[in-house]
Order: sequence, then structure tokens, then C-alpha cells
Amino acid sequence: MSKVKNAVARKQKHKKRLKLAKGYFGGRRKLYTVATEARKKALEYQYRDRRNKKRDFRALWITRINAAVREHGMKYSNFIAGIKAAGIELDRKTLADLAVRNPEAFAKVVDAAKAAL
Repeated sequence: MSKVKNAVARKQKHKKRLKLAKGYFGGRRKLYTVATEARKKALEYQYRDRRNKKRDFRALWITRINAAVREHGMKYSNFIAGIKAAGIELDRKTLADLAVRNPEAFAKVVDAAKAAL
């Protein structure tokens, strides 16, 4: 009986995996085993970082709001309590955008929060 090596299927599988590792540096794109491991880790990082991205952006928005609110002589926690009491339903993303792009409108929101406290 002859020996079966399955070379065609192996070649296709290797080409497919190496194509997925396109753009990686050095052996991570050229060597099959290394490329497979690199791709596996990349998928793990993608999954993890899709969740971390939300966390990171929220922290950025809070930092921006805090910096803008302190210019008006207020603390972040007092500001958030004030806008809740005033019934202003703006999320942190919108507030941070207001603080950066439209400081006059943000000042009005801060004044409303101060008045509600």
C-alpha cells in the first residue's frame, strides 16, 4: 500500500492560515506555526479589547468633564449629582463633547447643575 501524505490539503490549509497573518512582522507572517499562534493571540486580544475600549472611553470622558468642570469651580461628583437633580439627561460622552467643542453651552449646563444643588 502506498503512503498518503495529503500534501494538497496541507498546502491549502497553510496558505489560508498565512494569509490571515498578512501584515505581521517577520516570522509571525512567514512561518506557519508562529503565524498560527500569532493569529490566535490576536483574536484573543481583539475579544478582550472590544470590552476594554468601552472602559477606556468612559474614563476619557470622565477626565474631560472633570477638567472642564473644575474650570467652573466645581468637582466632578458634585456636577454629576447636580445634573441628576436638575433632570438633565445627557450622557458622559455628550457632556465631554460639549466641554471640548462648545464651552459656552457646557457652562450653561454647569450653571444649571450648580442651581440644582
